[in-house]
Amino acid sequence: MGVVLGTLGAGLAVAGAVALALEAQYRGRAGNALDLTPGDWKIEVSDPQHYRLVGELELRNLTDSLEIFVPELTAETQLLSKGSLDQIESTTAVTPQHEDEPARKDGYWFAYIVKVGKTTKLRINVDIKGPDLSQLQSAWVKVTYVTYGPGGRIPKKRHVIVPLQFPAVEDSNNWQNRDGAEMLCVKTHLLTPLDNPVDAVKRYVMPHAKPGDVLTIGETPIAIMQGRMRHPSEIKPGWLARRICYYFHPTSSLATAVGMQSLVDISGPWRVAAAFVLGSIARVFGHRGGFYQLAGEQARLIDDVTGTLPPYEQFIVLGPHDPQGVVEEIQRETGLPTAIVDVNDLRRVKILASTSGVSEKFLEDALRSNPAGNADEQTPVVLLRPTQGT
Repeated sequence: MGVVLGTLGAGLAVAGAVALALEAQYRGRAGNALDLTPGDWKIEVSDPQHYRLVGELELRNLTDSLEIFVPELTAETQLLSKGSLDQIESTTAVTPQHEDEPARKDGYWFAYIVKVGKTTKLRINVDIKGPDLSQLQSAWVKVTYVTYGPGGRIPKKRHVIVPLQFPAVEDSNNWQNRDGAEMLCVKTHLLTPLDNPVDAVKRYVMPHAKPGDVLTIGETPIAIMQGRMRHPSEIKPGWLARRICYYFHPTSSLATAVGMQSLVDISGPWRVAAAFVLGSIARVFGHRGGFYQLAGEQARLIDDVTGTLPPYEQFIVLGPHDPQGVVEEIQRETGLPTAIVDVNDLRRVKILASTSGVSEKFLEDALRSNPAGNADEQTPVVLLRPTQGT
């Protein structure tokens, strides 16, 4: 009996080791690694009673050896406006652009296989009609699709925000003189991942800039233009996030399970857990903020839902990627000394990155009153002109 039990135990141990090895191998596999790009969008028709938006998007199979099916794909559009939408209607149509199969005339999306390392395209048409479209601000296109493959049947979404109103450059020509500097809060259109910082600066800021001016941009608009936002429906809180989020101040972006999971996904569970334990110990001895120092830069920069203007208040917006590289690119392309800043209504100014020669004290003094605001002003850029003696 002892020999039998010993053999059985050894067999179970081997089986367990094999299972663990297979699990580790499974976790390292790509799964349904298929991505839908935001695409290239243009406004084909822009009349007082009719807009037509056209987007060319691409499905990309990111795996090395797997075929991924796309059995379903649909799109819908939500309009954002300063006025009522009662008499405004929109229709959204998806047309496959596969090279090897023609689209159906009835608009039906037929199941399609994106082969290993390949891509395929689709077109989205959005027609908006109404008696007066002047109050429209943007169109939020939500593409729902299903990936089907080794990872199972996984629903996914791609969110695309297309701006519809673009302020004239002269609308921002309203200089103020306060806090040791002349400053211009520059109004822009609703910035989206379809934009890039250099083009936005060239379009809205350069007509007003002079030698010696300093450009400051909010960290959230930079992150949005980089596409660093996630919808909560796409994030699954794990054991760690669901438990430690309760210990953060209710107004913190880490006080929800999804917000905390966003940090865990970036910094890793072990680093976040260690930061929580060590930060809690440090707090007992009177040292606050230890968690944020240990958990990584993103711990302070994540904005949970409601953290920014519509429609981004529906998303979790992460901090920008490589802010130093961004400011250096802007200065290289425009000649303007530049800083990326995080400013709030509590008179706190955090400088994430700045080009050489920019005085941090000058920035902190000039921005402490938060001239750009934290509501829906759509003034993500502040141009600073030092006054004599600063």
